[in-house]
Amino acid sequence: MDGQDGDNSKQSTGDMTAFVQNLLQQMQSRFQTMSESIITKIDEMGNRIDELETSINDLRTEMGQEGTPSPSAPSKARDEPKSAEDDS
Repeated sequence: MDGQDGDNSKQSTGDMTAFVQNLLQQMQSRFQTMSESIITKIDEMGNRIDELETSINDLRTEMGQEGTPSPSAPSKARDEPKSAEDDS
């Protein structure tokens, strides 16, 4: 009987090893698929942002305000008078 228990134990260990390897391969495949999907979405978002920036610049040009600062980069000239008035 000891011989059979040893054989069953070896088979069980082999089965478990094969199961774990298969599971890891499946996880790696899913992770790779998800990573590729995320990268694709990020690239698409970047392209959409570029298109949006182009559209905004086109609209500003049409309105004749090409030289005005963008809202994302406020000028410091506006902030300086406020800080001087706050001190008094």
